[in-house]
Amino acid sequence: MAYHREVYLDNGATSFPKAAGVGEAMARFITEVGVNVGRGGYARAYDAAGSVLDIREKLCRLAGAPSPRNIIFTGGATAALNTLLKGLLRPGDQVLTTPMEHNAVARPLEQLRRAGVAVRRLPCDSRGQLDLAAAEEAIGPHLRAVVMTHASNVCGTILPIARVGALCRRHGVFFLVDGAQSAGVLPLHMGEMGIDGLAFPAHKGLLGPQGLGVMAVTDSLAAALDPLIAGGTGSLSHSLDMPGQLPDRFEAGTLNLPGIFGLGAALDYLEERGIPAIRSHEEKVTGHLMARMAELEEDGVALIGTERAGERTAIVSLDFPGRDNGEAAAYLARRGVACRSGLHCAPLAHAALGTFPRGTVRLSPGPFSTFEEMDYVQAVVMEFLAKSPL
Repeated sequence: MAYHREVYLDNGATSFPKAAGVGEAMARFITEVGVNVGRGGYARAYDAAGSVLDIREKLCRLAGAPSPRNIIFTGGATAALNTLLKGLLRPGDQVLTTPMEHNAVARPLEQLRRAGVAVRRLPCDSRGQLDLAAAEEAIGPHLRAVVMTHASNVCGTILPIARVGALCRRHGVFFLVDGAQSAGVLPLHMGEMGIDGLAFPAHKGLLGPQGLGVMAVTDSLAAALDPLIAGGTGSLSHSLDMPGQLPDRFEAGTLNLPGIFGLGAALDYLEERGIPAIRSHEEKVTGHLMARMAELEEDGVALIGTERAGERTAIVSLDFPGRDNGEAAAYLARRGVACRSGLHCAPLAHAALGTFPRGTVRLSPGPFSTFEEMDYVQAVVMEFLAKSPL
């Protein structure tokens, strides 16, 4: 069988292709705008500042944030999560989390644990689903915060964010959410879901550029957060203290303006196509891929996570018992299927799912994936199974 094509199934790592207009918007900023914001008193600087505000407003609508000023640009979701966790938690504090977290949450928490923060992980089952009864029992008045992912980057399982957020609201506990796998794909509304701090990147579900993230915060959380980075903001320059107002308090230094302009174009695309339409397409394509892989279970393929596509994002993790998952991924790559094998920066999630330390082969479709591509993947997996006997 000859293969002369590429099927991109690594959208869980970063989306490709990007939304139409992203590259052009970034190039246009560099070649035609090129100024800073908040640092110049001339028309082009004011126009650029207006464009940035317009993009904050779009992000505010997407996240259901309190206001555009509560949208803070960061170097990525990891930078945002570090600010939320390290800016809030102090020795003696308690924090609840889950085993499904990416290392962008797990590693900062481990640093904080060594500094004296009590970290407790709520149980999840072998499909990645949270034990809500255990969460309700654990959330109490002595807890400082709960931090959890909206959807697993390993198996795609969607966690019950709104229900946990309601628990946190009742007990007066801050609720922090890693939206890396959900922003641009699943409905988000900080107010309705009880979220105090939300972090997400530009380059995954939002279909924007790498190296840019968003931290959305409520006013109450912002008042409790210490900035991790201090420096120039273009405001209150007479003071050696960081400004108290948002977003300046958490935006020291020059913003990634080419990236922000590119993100603006991506948000235009998302608003035009509609996040519900994208979710519907990804759910159907993911369900099709899951069905194709389920046909191969007797041949040595195990599907990891929930059984229904509606309970997960567009991530399908496979295990090849008796074979090497790395070899499976390498074979797929040689046949043009871009995917990822290993632990996906989430070792605790694999421990919960029963796939540690071997990891999985992760196939992650996106908004431009097709049913025919999923059939092609099945054909390649079948060929690998035939060439690699138990």
